[in-house]
Amino acid sequence: MRKGYPETGEFVIATVKTVKPYGAFVTLDEYEGKEGFIHISEIATGWIKYIRDHVREGQKVVCKVLRVDPSRGHIDLSLKRVNEHQKREKIQEWKNEKKAQKLFEIVAQRLGRSVDECYNEFGYELINHFGTLFAAFEEAAINEDVLKEEGFDGDWIDTFIEVAKENITPPYVRISGYLELTTTAPDGIEHIKKVLQEIEEEDVTVTYMGAPRYRINVKAEDYKTAEEKLQALAKRAIEEFSKLGGEGEYHRRL
Repeated sequence: MRKGYPETGEFVIATVKTVKPYGAFVTLDEYEGKEGFIHISEIATGWIKYIRDHVREGQKVVCKVLRVDPSRGHIDLSLKRVNEHQKREKIQEWKNEKKAQKLFEIVAQRLGRSVDECYNEFGYELINHFGTLFAAFEEAAINEDVLKEEGFDGDWIDTFIEVAKENITPPYVRISGYLELTTTAPDGIEHIKKVLQEIEEEDVTVTYMGAPRYRINVKAEDYKTAEEKLQALAKRAIEEFSKLGGEGEYHRRL
C-alpha cells in the first residue's frame, strides 16, 4: 500500500464504491485511505443512457488520474482514457504487487518483525527507489548485489534477497566477463575509453574495476544468448584495442 497521492497521468486500480447518475465514487486499491471520482463524461465514449451498464458497485477498474488536489482530497479519474493495452499492463503490475506484498510478509516473518515495522524501516524506501515493491524483489533476484549498490544497508538485506531468489523468476539473465587492457601509448587511457564506449549499448554496460581490469555486464533473455554476446563483445574490444597498439585478455571469471 502506497502513501500519499497518485500523480496526474498515472494508471491506478480502483474498486467502485458508489454509482450515481452523474458518476462513480471509487476507492484506490494501491493508496491507503484514498478515494476518487469518475465523472459520467469520463466513464465511456459517446452518450451514456444508463451508467450502470458500464460500472457497478464492487467492480475493479483501471483508471487514469486526471487531476489531484491534495488540499481538498480530490482525485478525478477517467475510465475511457485507458486503452486495452494499458489496462492489461496495469492489471499485471497490480497482480505482481499483490504477490510482492505476500513475499514482504514472508521477509518480515523470517526477520521476526511486524510487517508495519519492516515497511517503515525499509519497505517504503524500496518502493520509492524502485517504483514498486515487486521491482525491488525482481532486481534482487537478478542481481544480489543491487541493494548494496543502490545504497541500502541493514540486517534485512540477506533475508530479502533470499526470499526474492526463492520466489521470483527473472524475465532476463545478467552475466559478466572481464577484460584486461594494457598499453604503453601516452594517450592509452583515451584508447581504452574509446574501445569500451564502442561496445556499450542498451543491454551492455562496462564497469571500471581498477586498471587494467574492466567488467562487461550483459543482459539477455537467456544464458546462451548472453554468453554469445559477451564473448563477441570482448573479442571485438580486444581486436579494436590491438589496432591502437594495446594488448587485451578476456576472462569469463576472475
